[in-house]
This record gives sequence, C-alpha cells and structure tokens, in this order.
Amino acid sequence: MAEGSESEPRRRVNTTVAAIGAGLVVVVVLAVVFAFKFVEDERERNLQAWQIRLGIVADSRTAAINEWIDENFAVMRELAENESLQLYMTELALAEGDRSEVTDEPAQAGYLRNLLVATADRAGFVPPPSAGDVAANIEKVGVAGIGLVDANGLPIVSSPQMPPIAGRVREAVAKALSGEPAMIDMYVGASNLPTIGFVLPVFALQDDTAQGIGAVVGVRIVDDELFGRLSQPGDTSATTETYLIRADNVKIDYLSPLADGTPALKRSLARDTTDLAAAFAAETPGGFAVKRDYAGTEALVTSRPIGGQPWILVRKISRAEALEATETRLTTMLTVFILIIIAVFVTIILVWRHGASLRAQQAAEKFRIAAERFENIGKFMRVVTNSQPTRVAAVDGETHYTFANKPAADEGGLSTDDILGKSMASVMGPVKAQAFAKINRSVMSNFADNENVEQTRESHVLTFEGEGTGGEDPEDTVQVIKSDHIPLRGDRDHPPGVLMILDDITELTRERRRSETMLRKLIDTLVTVVDRRDPFSANHSIRVAEVSRAIAEEMDVPQLDAKTVDIAGSLMNLGKIFVPPELLSKGEPLTDTERETLSTTYRVSADLLRNVPFEGPVVETIEQMGENWDGSGPLALKEENILPTARILAVANAFLGMISVRAYREAMTFQEVSDVLLQQSGTRFDRKPVSALINIIENRDGSERWAHFREVPPAAEA
Repeated sequence: MAEGSESEPRRRVNTTVAAIGAGLVVVVVLAVVFAFKFVEDERERNLQAWQIRLGIVADSRTAAINEWIDENFAVMRELAENESLQLYMTELALAEGDRSEVTDEPAQAGYLRNLLVATADRAGFVPPPSAGDVAANIEKVGVAGIGLVDANGLPIVSSPQMPPIAGRVREAVAKALSGEPAMIDMYVGASNLPTIGFVLPVFALQDDTAQGIGAVVGVRIVDDELFGRLSQPGDTSATTETYLIRADNVKIDYLSPLADGTPALKRSLARDTTDLAAAFAAETPGGFAVKRDYAGTEALVTSRPIGGQPWILVRKISRAEALEATETRLTTMLTVFILIIIAVFVTIILVWRHGASLRAQQAAEKFRIAAERFENIGKFMRVVTNSQPTRVAAVDGETHYTFANKPAADEGGLSTDDILGKSMASVMGPVKAQAFAKINRSVMSNFADNENVEQTRESHVLTFEGEGTGGEDPEDTVQVIKSDHIPLRGDRDHPPGVLMILDDITELTRERRRSETMLRKLIDTLVTVVDRRDPFSANHSIRVAEVSRAIAEEMDVPQLDAKTVDIAGSLMNLGKIFVPPELLSKGEPLTDTERETLSTTYRVSADLLRNVPFEGPVVETIEQMGENWDGSGPLALKEENILPTARILAVANAFLGMISVRAYREAMTFQEVSDVLLQQSGTRFDRKPVSALINIIENRDGSERWAHFREVPPAAEA
C-alpha cells in the first residue's frame, strides 16, 4: 500500500510536466510561425513600396515621351495649317499637278523651301553634325529633313538631305493622304542612327473633304532629346534604368540605349526568353513583377504603354539593390526573433526548475538592473543633449512634451522636469507651436502608413516674423529655425510622438544675406564707373545681365547658373576702364585694331576678377563668353566644352550690341537681330539660348519690354 500510494503521485507529476512541456513546444512553434509570417509580410510590403516608387517614375517618363511625340506632331501641324502652304497646294491640286499653272510658282516654291529649312533647323529635323566632309563630288544620302508631297505622293520641295519618299515613308504618306496623321516607327536610317518620322495631311482651303491634297513629311534622328527624357532627375540608385521596347510575335526590340552601353535599336531578344522582363512588360503593360532583364539579372520591373504607339516603357531596378537593405534587416530581425524565442524558452525552463521563489528573486533582480540601466541611459542622454545649444524635445500627438533637454526647457523658462506634460504653445508660443505641430502631424501620419523612420523624417527651414532680436534693420526682427522631425514609435506605456531637433540659424542666414547685398552693391558701383566712361554703352552691363537672366530662366537652368549669368553680365565690361574714352565714343566706324581692343576687354575683366571668390563660375563665364560654338574662338573651346553660362552670356551680349545705338550706327530692329542670331546659330552661337531669346522676343512680350534698349542714351544725346 505504501509503494502504491507513493507511485501514484509520481505519475501525476510526470503528466503535469508532460502537459507543461507540450504547451511550451506549441508556444515555441507558434512563435516561430508568427516570426516567419511577420518577416514575409514585411518583404511583401517592401515590394509594394517599390511597385509604387517604380510606377511613379514610369508614369512621369511616359508623360515625357508622349510630350516629345506631341511636340513633333505639333511642328508638322504648324506647317500643314500654314495658309501659304495650303494655298499653294490648293492651286496645285486644282491644276492637277501642273506646277506651271500655279501663280508665281517659283516664288511660292522658294518660300516653302525656306519655310521647311527654317522649321527643320529649329525643330531638330536635321542630319547629325558631320564628322568631316569627303572631298568628292558625291551626293549625300538623305537622312533627316522635312518635305512636302502632292496628292500622288510625289515630292514637291524639301529641306536638304531629306530622305527619299520610298518604303515605310511612302506607306506613312499614303495613310496621311487618306486624312489620318501617321508616324513612321523608329528604324535604323541611312545614317546608321535611330530614325523616326511624322506625317500630317494638308487639306485644301475651303474644302470640307477628309481627303488630303498633299502631306508634310518630317524625318529626324532620334537622339538625347528623346532618350534623355528616360532619365529620372535626382535618381541616385545604381541599377535603376528606364528604356523603350517594341514587341512583335517573335522578338523584343530595345529601342533606346541601354545601361550596358548597347546603342539604340542594336539589341533584340526572343520573346519566349525565360522570365524576360521586356516580354512580361509587352504582355502586361502596367504590371509589376520580379523578372530577369536583358543581361539576365533578376530585377523588379514595371511598364507603361506609350499612347497610340507600339512602344512600351520599361522601368526596372535590380532585386539585389532594391531589397538588399530589406533582406538584411529582415534576416537580422528573424534571427533576433528566433534567438529571443529560444532564450525565452530556455529561461522559462530554468526559472521553472529553480522554483517559484527563486524565479521571483531573479525576476526582481533583473527588473532592478534594467531600471537602473534605463535610468543611467536617461541621465547620459540628458548630459549629452544639455551640453549643446541645439534644442531637443519629444512631443506626443497632442503637442505635450515627453522629453526636453535644458536648452529646450530654457526657452519657456522651465526646468527639464517641469516642462514634461506642458503643451508646445505654452512653452514656445502659439505661432511656432502651430507651425511645428502641423509638421509633426504630417510626419506621424506618414510614419503610420510607412513605418520607415528615414523615409518619413522631415527637415524644414522656417521663418518667424517678430521673433528676432529687434533693431533698426527689418531683418533683425526675423528668426530662422532649421528643424528636424523624427517619428517615434509608440508602445504600451508611451504614445507615438515626434522627436524635434531645433537649430536657430538666424545669424547665419542674416550674415549670408548681408554678404549677398554687399556684393550686389559693389557690382552696381563698378558697373556705374564703367558706364560713365562710355555714353553709348550706358546701362549696357545691367541690360546684358537682365537679358542673360531672362534667357536662363526661359531655358529652365539651375538657379546657380541664372545667378552666375546675372553677375557675369554685370561685370563683363569692367575691363573698359583701361580703354581710352575717345575710342569708346568714336563717331565713325572702328578700325580692325580698335575693334580688337574693344572685343577683348572681357578678358581684362576676367583677369581683374580672377582672385575674387564667387559662388558660381563667374570668372570662367566671362573668360569663355568670346568662344564660338564651332571652336573658332580664342581658347578653341567647342560646343558642350563651353560653359552653358558663357553660351547664354555670349548671345545676350551680341543681342544688346546689335539692338543698341552706337556712335557710328543706328540701332538694328528686333527682326534684324533675330535673323542675324539665327544665321550664326551652330557656328558662333549655341542654338538653345538663341531659340530661347527669340521665343522671349516673339511670344513673351520681349520686344515691348526691351523696346527702350533701341533709344539713344541721354548721356550720348548730351
């Protein structure tokens, strides 16, 4: 009986232990499953974020490509709707193609030829720059241009080197003659470069029929003007790429240059290539997947169709780059989860084996150590943050302080303990509190959706009127604060919040503004000294600066470049202080020596300013303003090797020189100046600033705004 009574309780203990062990195993298994599920959900969430990011870029690049196509059709439409062209084509159609029956046909044909040449030159329907002419009487193969054909598809007039009306060009012309616009899809032209064409029908005047009496055909080389639009501004990723493809039933053609150096239209792959990203893009425009790109690299890819064209835009990034940080983080997170689960499991076993009292003592000791460590960390953080002037504070969603270092507490005249629980409005005032609270709400909202601290943190520079130090200068009443707002994840005991780091940069901003003001006053003084010595060039420097900035803004160049041409234009004539006054105001045409003396004063200006520190390349701009686009300038710089700011300044200076009155001639008209600049485009001047200037004159009231430039300066009249 004694043995039986002792063995029975022992079996009950074994059953209890088994039940506890089984429960622990179930808990561990569930924890591991949850950890893997959490990691997989995080991975899927990151893929969705990349889908959105790639999609946004793909949409913007698609819009840019469509815009380029529309711009080219607009050029053709402008010609097709030209009344002089329509009148000529109408007369030719009525004469059934007999050009001798057209009124003053040679003159009309000559006008149309000049119109096509000017439009082709302006809109880029011209051959690429020649690498050198062959000294032989050989007709050049047509590669690009604009032409006009009659109702039978026969050419009438065209710009130089217009390709013949044959093959795919003739097919597009036939479609256009039926009344529909047509595009000649991209192909490798006679120049061995990507070529594309646009065809629009010409309709008879006062005729409602849909049949064209002729067509305008434009063929151009596809260059960086299109392919450059595939690049996303500000993209810093190493493996992101955007390219165009065209698919048929058998293969995929890559229309644009590729990142591995493959030129446009020089690579094709079979459409059934396994997991090919381009094939997926062609089959599912707008889709998103993980596929392999043309180099066999696994990549995240999305696509967009180009409206009305057989093209697909593909945007991709390598999977390794896109998910490297995420995979590392998730792997670390999963490892930590597993280690925590194991540690917890082992700890439970150890605690259970040592008894309830021992477990309680150990837990109490651990809590005490943790609390002590937390307190020590808090003290350390206060010592670190209190030792610098930067204000550091944490607030919750209700704008109440949950942490503040001493500089932040001093702002409200409180201690670091008393400020806790106070609202921002009661400490820093309602104006600042409202501004910072608005930013905090945005950060918390974005963090709730994204949960990525680096992506949702925000930095701002805010200006507060009436918060400065006071003084006679109105700028002294302004306070400028640079603020960083970092989201804080909430837990059981603390709600979500935002960590604010506030730096007062008022004095730095004020000093920079004062320096810029002093520089501008010094420049104005130097300009005044120069203008007084040359009555016919009074205000010339200021006007060059004004026109240069207008051209820069029309070209949408960076702000620093616009500022550079402004300052360079103001200082370019500084070297005239060494030119005799009698030469500056000479009332008869200058000799070659005198003209050379005046034309090289800008170099003297550059030498005088060489050791002056400017924010942008002011001295280099002045030094290169005499360079010619074709490389015939004094420094032999050519095309893109000339600073963009120098190219803008050269056009503005030439414009002012021609539009202004001189002692030995009258001012030229705006039309005369525009004609001269166009004639010298591509040789002396860059076409882009010339086109921008003419657009300002003709379409942005430039001729009215600058009409007074043609007047005789009062000093010269005296």
